[in-house]
Amino acid sequence: MVNKVALYLQDAHDLRVGLDYVRYAEQKGFDAVWQAESRLVRDAIVPMAAYAAVTEKIRVGSGVINNWTRNIGLLAATFLTLDDLAPDRIICGIGAWWDPLAKNVGIDRRKPLLAMRETVIILRRLLNMERVTYHGEFVHVDGIELDVVHGRKEPRNVPIYIGATGDLMMELTGEIADGAVMNYCVPPEYNEKALELLSKGATKAGRRLDDIDRPQLIVCSVDLDHDKAIDTTRELLTQYLAQQPHIAKASGVSMDVVGEIQSILGWPATHEQIQKAKHLVPEDLILRITASGTPDEARSKVAEYVRNGCTCPILYPVGGDVKLLIDTFAPSSGA
Repeated sequence: MVNKVALYLQDAHDLRVGLDYVRYAEQKGFDAVWQAESRLVRDAIVPMAAYAAVTEKIRVGSGVINNWTRNIGLLAATFLTLDDLAPDRIICGIGAWWDPLAKNVGIDRRKPLLAMRETVIILRRLLNMERVTYHGEFVHVDGIELDVVHGRKEPRNVPIYIGATGDLMMELTGEIADGAVMNYCVPPEYNEKALELLSKGATKAGRRLDDIDRPQLIVCSVDLDHDKAIDTTRELLTQYLAQQPHIAKASGVSMDVVGEIQSILGWPATHEQIQKAKHLVPEDLILRITASGTPDEARSKVAEYVRNGCTCPILYPVGGDVKLLIDTFAPSSGA
């Protein structure tokens, strides 16, 4: 039984269609919607504001923005503004980004752990409406505070979640964050080690594992035709295994397979290249690291992630009928 469930939107739909999906998810009892910000395709903040404006109850998270391209003052002001629009419904999901994209836009992701620690600590202090002076290696601020002229001046309830992939970042998440946005394209048993690392970090801060929320991104393709659902996921995995090899590594995917896919795909990958390479992604991998298939098959797979420590599945619809996916996992459906 899945008690809480969330929706993940990226760039596969027109923004206004996305608004319809979010409203529908809210009607069906979904806990949250998370907006991606990955490739150079769609910023997360604009859709988040739109989702917040057309809903009343559902929480709205960034899944995830990076900690390199917005200075700390702008980052805090952005989430203050979102919280003005949807009080107590905004979640700041933040991650360390990835190469080659970061490198290709001039970002040197050195000391990612220290950079993330400084960002999270100072962001939280600013959202607590503190006046902050801090001189770290990455964050330098002198006597700044959020300057609220019109609106609530009290500390804001904006939890900070880290989208962690590496072991040390996962441990840091347990130490300093309110939650971890757990990886997608990984098998359910991946969570065992992730929970150990979160617990280790939590202990450093005098906390327990249960103090850390653990929503998890799960690639989900639901169709009444099993084979159609599988083929849709195969196309997505072809692209992700090539462009985000850190996820491939976490998935236990052979680097030989990744290398062969990368030799076919360019940047950005074309539809023709994806079609040419997709046969390299075997069905057993799809079934192991995604929730793809008929509604019953998808529900069964998502339940495995929950049994392995996920507190709220964040369902990433990779194609097909998104409303069917929402209906399949609506809390009222008994999923």
